[in-house]
Amino acid sequence: MEFRIWNQRPTSPLIIPIFLPNLGCRERCIFCNQRAVAPDVPSPAEVRKLIKSSLSVFSSDRRRERQIAFYGGSFTAIPKEDQSAYLKEGHSFLSSGWIDSIRVSTRPDALDEEVLSLLKKYGVKTVELGAQSMIDEVLLLSRRGHSSRDTVSAVSQLKHWGFEVGLHVMIGLPGDSFDSFSETLDQVIRLNPDFLRIHPTLVLKEAPIETLWAEGKYSPLTLEEAIRWLKRGLLKLEKVAIPVARIGLQLTKDLEHCILAGPCHPALRQLVDSEIYFDMAVRLLDTHQNEREPCFICHPSEISSVRGQKNENLLRLKKRFGIDQIHVQGREDIPRGSLLLHTQKEKILSSRNDFA
Repeated sequence: MEFRIWNQRPTSPLIIPIFLPNLGCRERCIFCNQRAVAPDVPSPAEVRKLIKSSLSVFSSDRRRERQIAFYGGSFTAIPKEDQSAYLKEGHSFLSSGWIDSIRVSTRPDALDEEVLSLLKKYGVKTVELGAQSMIDEVLLLSRRGHSSRDTVSAVSQLKHWGFEVGLHVMIGLPGDSFDSFSETLDQVIRLNPDFLRIHPTLVLKEAPIETLWAEGKYSPLTLEEAIRWLKRGLLKLEKVAIPVARIGLQLTKDLEHCILAGPCHPALRQLVDSEIYFDMAVRLLDTHQNEREPCFICHPSEISSVRGQKNENLLRLKKRFGIDQIHVQGREDIPRGSLLLHTQKEKILSSRNDFA
């Protein structure tokens, strides 16, 4: 049996995040309140200080790529002289060898030949695009101000220029559904980005969506619904080996205070992984319903996901199959994304790929 090592990706870079909230944004997206993430926009001079401060934290670690990331707003939509000013600060650290590359985030309709040339000039390696959805009706209701065709064109341009491309996709936007999210992923897969970030829609204070939610015109996904959507999406992307760099926003104290509703959890990715392993365990136990003390074996790094948070998976399995004891062991030779059921009579190996 052949296995795809679904989550063995090259070591992720050490990222120095520089947040430029709402800078260059042409629209006020219905879900957005970037001031909850970073209240102020740093000047280019302040960016230099932020980078120096961050470099001092991991100055001795040279095993991983170091990358300055300009997040928030739409970087390539700000005036070109401002783009140059910020990129010059980053490029000075690139030239001196303190960092290895630069990444920026932007919107799909804010790219042209002049901008792409500027990004290349200053050593930008990665461009992340806020696609959010590939369904035009969802984009319209979310006040994105661009179309799915803009995303297709932007990805094509970026690949032509040799940039690494990341796409941001959201679930649970106004007008979104499980089927439309699945269609979005089908279109994203055809674009073949280098990685994805998937964010559930949250109701944030002072975001336009707060009014719709307060008036009963918008209902966010429940955590259970979000896990179901994300489980299906993650398996679909794993099947075609498109990495998911992150699921959900990184929670800070400021952001947590702004969340009014929606599927928010500090370990959302693990919840999704745990649900996948629960399904795998159920399928394996269905074939051995008389096994009274089954033993599951997985890669050591995935023991917690197999067990579930607070051992919830084991408790659910015991109740479902009337089992008194379930063992979970880690073994280095078990491929990541696989689960081995060891019974008294035989061993059965299951892979996440079987569920895609």
